Amino acid sequence: MSALTPLVLPRSREGDRAVVVQVHGPAALFSRPELKVERVTYPVMTPSAARGVMEAIFWKPEMRYQILAIEMLKPIQQFSVRRNETSAIVSLDAARRGERVDTVAHRDQRNAICLRDVAYRIHAHVEVTERATKPVAAYRDQLRRRLSRGACFQQPYLGTREFSAEFGKPDETPRHDHTEDLGVMLHTVHHGDPIRMEWFTARLDRGVLHVPARGIEVPAVPEVS
Repeated sequence: MSALTPLVLPRSREGDRAVVVQVHGPAALFSRPELKVERVTYPVMTPSAARGVMEAIFWKPEMRYQILAIEMLKPIQQFSVRRNETSAIVSLDAARRGERVDTVAHRDQRNAICLRDVAYRIHAHVEVTERATKPVAAYRDQLRRRLSRGACFQQPYLGTREFSAEFGKPDETPRHDHTEDLGVMLHTVHHGDPIRMEWFTARLDRGVLHVPARGIEVPAVPEVS
């Protein structure tokens, strides 16, 4: 098998290279949205999960992360587990009114197809919003210092909170050579009223999931009461 080509990514508007975070854990679950009865994972971390890991390590209201690519560092291994979930859903309006779900009364057991022994390298640009009071380099430096110390605001997780992740600076671990069409994948959730979502057609290309700058925007489907 030929050697994998080096990963080449676009630079930021300021001409800077991407920040890189490496994460790993014993298990992960990146749920496919089209499968509702049982949780079935994508074979690789999704951009929304990667953004969640980055924000758990370092985040401020005046900044955001643009995920560029995710490298898969270990072969795909799956396992099945039975998990307790709630069958009741609180709508966004109900949650704003303070309504809650009785999880004991609405408990339901579902199977989940998860990933075992995973590791990824996340490549991202740090972008600043109009609220920023410092140059973008200052936020990148803060992230890198936290990576060096192993500091985080909260423990990152791999798709679901029961699967916590360890993180650190990137090393030279080669990526796993795997290619697969993944179908439609969530790109970004825009929280607001109404909630908007962006999607894209994902492909794992020789161990790399390349993430476009923007997805195709689709309004969230309103819930029927």
